[in-house]
Formats: sequence, structure tokens, C-alpha cells
Amino acid sequence: MRSADNGDGTYRNPVLHADWSDPDVIRVGADFYLVASSFHRVPGLPILHSRDLVNWSIVGHGLPRLEPEEEFDTPRHGCGVWAPALRHHDGRFWIVYPDPDRGIFVITATDPAGPWSRPHLLKGGRGLIDPCPLWDVDGSAYLVHAWAKSRAGFNNKLTCHRMSPDGSALLDGGRHIVDGDALPGYRTLEGPKFYTHDGWYWIFAPAGGVTDGWQSAFRSRHVFGPYEDRIVLAQGDTPVNGPHQGAWVTTVDGADWFLHFQDKGAFGRVVHLQPMRWADGWPSIGSPPGQPVPSHRKPAAGPGRPAAPAAADDFTGPDLGPQWAWAANPRPEWWSFQPGGGLRLACLPTDPDGDLRRLPNLLGQRLPAEHFRATTTLRLIGTTPGARAGLTILGRSYAWIGLEHSAAGVRLVHRVAGEGEPERDAAPPMSTEESVGVEVTPDGRCQFLAGEPPRPIGPPFPATAGHWVGATLGLFASGTGGAVEVSRLGVTGPAA
Repeated sequence: MRSADNGDGTYRNPVLHADWSDPDVIRVGADFYLVASSFHRVPGLPILHSRDLVNWSIVGHGLPRLEPEEEFDTPRHGCGVWAPALRHHDGRFWIVYPDPDRGIFVITATDPAGPWSRPHLLKGGRGLIDPCPLWDVDGSAYLVHAWAKSRAGFNNKLTCHRMSPDGSALLDGGRHIVDGDALPGYRTLEGPKFYTHDGWYWIFAPAGGVTDGWQSAFRSRHVFGPYEDRIVLAQGDTPVNGPHQGAWVTTVDGADWFLHFQDKGAFGRVVHLQPMRWADGWPSIGSPPGQPVPSHRKPAAGPGRPAAPAAADDFTGPDLGPQWAWAANPRPEWWSFQPGGGLRLACLPTDPDGDLRRLPNLLGQRLPAEHFRATTTLRLIGTTPGARAGLTILGRSYAWIGLEHSAAGVRLVHRVAGEGEPERDAAPPMSTEESVGVEVTPDGRCQFLAGEPPRPIGPPFPATAGHWVGATLGLFASGTGGAVEVSRLGVTGPAA
């Protein structure tokens, strides 16, 4: 997909127009690395790389499978991996991440592309979210985290613990160091990122909720407070609602930048890059100060070439592209590659009620851009009546186009399902067409397509977000035998 790099020394926001939610970013040498939350998707904890904070590629994942495995054998929307923190310390990369139903975990690696260690439970309990470690200059270590009201019964507070320097254990019961209930206007304070700068302890943390909130900074001379606060980034008179939860990072030449997300509904939580400087002892983010920029000069941080995370896939192996994730822990029998290229998805009896939202072997990726067209061809092989396979846009509601093997033979079908509703036909069944596609426009409307040249099938479908995630562009197969053969998935920008 198209890069946010304008090619003239400037960039436009968002730098990542896809659901790279809750980003945390660090620099190691001349390289930048970003980690994002992944919720129920497998593999989890995607890791991206850049040389200039504008052009990004996916290099791996921190979690090849979600644990405990039996809990994630079926889709658990809204559960799994919430907002992580990424750090580099003592020659290793560290990711500290929460499972809101189990606690806070740590994994480490010497290479961000992996392999990563198995998860180590640092603090058990429900409602523990958004952890971030800090290794101080004197060798001591700390961990700050927030709370999810849905699990803990309260939120709007940040809690700090002393941590063993090796990151293996917490050394005290923790104490609340910022109480949002005591701050006028604050609600849903969360997402803390812990730093030191100029003799101060700093916590960058958003509040107000993901769609309507703002970004605050807190500072104290002492790690356990008291902290004073200031709102450092808000929507103002821009179209960027709820500039929220991100990371401060410094380039090799000493320039400061801040990355954060914006909730864009079906497109998910897209990532913006803001210039940052220090003024009067506080971070000043955006331009004019405190408001997001639509575009800016690029960071002077290396020879980044125009790039964006992969979306298209030739399915030539040896592995699925890193843009893909399953709706639950995958099994080997779900998929294979065809000789010479192409993907084969087995038609398995995994959706007895016919609802794609509960299908574990749904292979998906984030909507890759604001405006795009995705196309592929499908062919059912060795199936019996009841088999079906297709291309879907899936959130709390969904639509799909593809092939269904009925008593009358194989036909092309287009179906939709509203939130909490069963599927229904969006167009009458048609004679077999192997080429299918969907075009998504900036307002989130999805026009499904079939044939060569592509023709519209059914009315446009309004994409919807999932549970804490944007909509998914997915491929699926179900039935009691046989498979669907999927050709190359082509993904292009706006149609001419």
C-alpha cells in the first residue's frame, strides 16, 4: 500500500493508516521499532521496523500463540493482548503486556524479529492493563500500570511497583501514584509510558476515552510522586479526534517525536506522528502546540525508503505473510500452500451456526488503507453440499462474497449479517464466478465485486469495528471436507 512519505522530505498523517492500536515505539541505534496490541488475533504482538518513523514494515510477532492455549481455541473478541510496552535494556528487547483476565506478562528477545521467550507472569490478577517498565540510572527498576473497570471494578488510576532489575518479579504491593478521580475533568486515565528526563520522572498517559480524549504528561521529582499534570495534545480545531496513547522517541540527531493513535471506527486505531519539543520544562507536541499536524517535514533519521506494511500476498511461502492473523490459535490442518503459489484453506466443520464472528479458522488482516480494492479468485475442490468459502469484511457486523456448495451445485453468493443478527442474502445466488473482490472507500463503505472485469454485487455494506479492533479483511472456508484454493490476494489503491 501507499506510504505516508510524500517523497519531498515531508510526510502526511496518519503515518500508518491501519489498526496498529496502542503503539509503543523505541529507538535502538538508527532503527525504530513499534509494538501494538493485538487482542484475540494470532500471532499476537506485531512488531514493526522503520528507519525514519514514517516508512514501516512488519518484522515479526512476539507471541506465536496465545496462552493458555485451550482458552484461545475459539475467538475471544475483546480479550487476549491489550496495550503493550516495548523497551531495550541490558542487551535485550523487552515487551511487557497485559491480558486483562490474567495479569501482566514479560517476554524478551535479542532480536526484535524473534524468537521471543515464553511469557513470564509478572503480576497476576484481573483488570491489570497498560504496563510499562522503567530502569532508572541507579540500576533500580519500576513498573507502572493502569486498571480496566470491566474487570477490576474501578479505573482512572495509575499504580507503580518496585521491580527486580532482571524484570522477573515485583518487589512490593504497589501504590497509586496518580489518581484521576482527584483531577478535575479526568476520566479513564490509562496507557502510561514511563520515562526520565532532565531530573524528572515522566509519565505520558491519555485520558477521556479513545474517541474523545486527550494526551497528558505527568512529572515528579520522585518516582512515587506527587505528580503534577498538563494536557499536552488534544483535538483542538483539527479532525483528529481523541489523540491518544502513544510514545515519545528521540532520533539519532536529538529531535523529539511523539506517536499516538486516533480511533477511526472500522479502520481501527491509526497511528499519527507529531513533532515534539520541550518548552518551560514540559513537552510541547504538535503545531500549533498541543494540536495534531496533518503533515510535517520528516524526521532527519536515516534513509528511509517509501514503504508501508504488506497487504497483498502471492501465497508462495514458506510462511504466511506477517500481515495475516487467525481469529484463534491455528491448527496445521487449517491451511497449506498450493504448488507454484496460492493458498489452500480446508473446509472444516468449525462454524455449525454459520456465523463468521465465531469462526476460529478465519484468516484476516487489518484494513490496510483508507481507500483500497482487494481481489482474488476462489475455487472449491472436493467439497460436498454445505461447504462455503469467501472474502469478508468482518466487525460486529459483517459481509462476504464467495462460493457455496448447495444441493443445486456451486454458486456465487453474497451475504451480510448485522450486529447480533444471522446472515441473510444481500444479492440472489448467481452462476459461479471465481473472481471476487471488495472496494473500501474512506467513509467505510464496502462494495463487493465479482467477475472480470469486476462488477458490483449487491448494495454497499457499511463496515463496522470489532471489539476494541477495527474491521478485518478476511478469507475463510468451512464444510465437512475438501478445500478452497485461493489465488494471489491483490490489494491496490483507489480504482481509476
